[in-house]
Amino acid sequence: MTGKLVLPIQAFLVRSSRHTILVDSCVGNDKTCGWLPDWHRRRDNTFLQRLAKAGVTPEQVDYVLCTHLHIDHCGWNTRLVDGRWVPTFPNARYVIARRELEASEATAGGTGSRTYEDNVLPIVEAGRAVVVDMDFELDDEVRLEPTPGHTLGHVAIGLRSQGARGVVSGDLMHWPMQCIYPDWNFLHDADPDQARQTRWAFLEACADNGSIVMTSHFPLPSVGSISRRGSSFWFEDGQLA
Repeated sequence: MTGKLVLPIQAFLVRSSRHTILVDSCVGNDKTCGWLPDWHRRRDNTFLQRLAKAGVTPEQVDYVLCTHLHIDHCGWNTRLVDGRWVPTFPNARYVIARRELEASEATAGGTGSRTYEDNVLPIVEAGRAVVVDMDFELDDEVRLEPTPGHTLGHVAIGLRSQGARGVVSGDLMHWPMQCIYPDWNFLHDADPDQARQTRWAFLEACADNGSIVMTSHFPLPSVGSISRRGSSFWFEDGQLA
């Protein structure tokens, strides 16, 4: 026992009836992250290797949907080629909420991180960004759901197929205890009050209705469902029925 939380960093690969979609893109290689040595200037291709194992090459991704633009969710948006940042998924459209893009752009030139300059700006300059409202619908199967609080433009990704509903929650919650105690905030929530309101609303909307909830940082298995427990909630990992 170390007394430390286990917070995996995950992306989700979605194959809809029309598109191959990546939701978020983890930390990435060669990125500047001075406050976390394990993320700083990484040289680890596990992310792309796992994508290949799933039968998808970067060229086959049609859309990258960004829940938000923190480094652990957009790091593989780009990769370093001959000293330049280029889109990792060259044929994809990167869907970004307008409010999130504006907030990320406002961090440009800050110390300790180049998240916007290295992971976001090259996508915009390459003409691959699709800047949308927070309730944007890609089609009748995939849509953005406004879930602000962790960041100003944070979105969840709603999925529907053959009568089933799923949602990628991004960082509106980081740990299963936040289902039991929805008022608990994460250290880096930009607007703690809004984050709490969002979390309560999200849990209410997902509880006891069979929604498949895919979480970015819950310990594995990090996919499950939400059930009510008295005046609070419980994350049932692996319970997809």
